[in-house]
Amino acid sequence: MNSYELTYIIDPRLDDNARKELIERFNSLIEANGGVIEKVDETIWGKRRLAYAINDLTEGYYVLITFKAEAQVPREIERNLQNS
Repeated sequence: MNSYELTYIIDPRLDDNARKELIERFNSLIEANGGVIEKVDETIWGKRRLAYAINDLTEGYYVLITFKAEAQVPREIERNLQNS
């Protein structure tokens, strides 16, 4: 298995429950494809100002996941991120 890091940004307007569900959705996606999550870090990064506005948003909620998985898992994650 290879080691990977995934950082993604969530819309800061989501409430805590919706944000936690979204984080759990991506964690489940990794585990369902045979990956092993080593660490989910949302507290160090958390809500931060973006370098430039994206879709009129100037802030985002950053999440960093460190995991081990086979080579096809990042492709599946990318496919799901594009659909979100």
